[in-house]
Amino acid sequence: MKILAVQNRMGIGDTVIFLPFIKALSKKFNSPISILVKESSKAHQYLHQTNYIDKIIILERDNKTNNRHSGFLGNFNLIKDIKKHNFDKIIIFNSSIRYHLISKFCGIPEIYQYPLFQKSKQHIIDNPKKFLKDKLDLIVNDDPEVQIDDKSILKSIKEFQINKNEMNILLGIGGSGSTKRIPSNIFLSVIEKISKVKKCKFFLATGKDYEEQIILKEILDSDFKNLCVPLDNFSIKETLPIIKSCNISICNDSSFSHLSAALGIKTITLMADTPLIYGNYCSKMFPIIPEGEKTVSHNTLGKEKISPQKIFDKIIEIID
Repeated sequence: MKILAVQNRMGIGDTVIFLPFIKALSKKFNSPISILVKESSKAHQYLHQTNYIDKIIILERDNKTNNRHSGFLGNFNLIKDIKKHNFDKIIIFNSSIRYHLISKFCGIPEIYQYPLFQKSKQHIIDNPKKFLKDKLDLIVNDDPEVQIDDKSILKSIKEFQINKNEMNILLGIGGSGSTKRIPSNIFLSVIEKISKVKKCKFFLATGKDYEEQIILKEILDSDFKNLCVPLDNFSIKETLPIIKSCNISICNDSSFSHLSAALGIKTITLMADTPLIYGNYCSKMFPIIPEGEKTVSHNTLGKEKISPQKIFDKIIEIID
């Protein structure tokens, strides 16, 4: 059976959040599921070894570029690209009439979709749960799962000299916006605290953004530089086995927090300026919110108020 799931949200985090729903569909229909996702999901980088995923079809469309699937003519290109796979079913995780009509023109016999014309205020987890329960009698409560083979993990352990007798910690110091990026002094304080009680090695995960590179440099210029391994020159695909080899992760709300948790690593999520749901939807996630706040959302602007002591206490709680 050939099944396509449409998940057209923007980023890595959104795609990871939807993985339990994709996996549940795969289990119900006893078939891997193909997915239609945006390029910004970078799905090829981390789903290439996940056995419940079949084909990854890229939606070449955004609001700034006139590309293959943009505009009226782009609809015909998308129909052509989907139709050649002869899908038996399509599951559409949005309310757009566009995808409903495209599915019809593709001749897909069974179409399951969110209620049409109800785009506003759709909860990223509650809506797909209700949708799959109502349409397919599926109850989904699992964590996301990204799979990676043992060969890749063993190769990284050897290449990066990962000692299992030490505590290997991923520090996800990057982030898609400046308000999400916790200052270097907070990470350095955590490094200092945990290094006093455990022999540690820290893997610094970040991108090439100028502000992210400043945070990276400040950590690498510190007294703890010999304990740190920068990962900014590695692709997401290359970092997956490194993350999988870590004992614990401490991450801003970033792609690394989502990927780490989906790889089964206990992940402390530093939630400074994003809805809390993005940092606590998985049982492997342990959110830390700014001091003085009861919750966190957009415009909390709390990156300076994340407590190093609370992070340290959470590390000790988790590892004990």
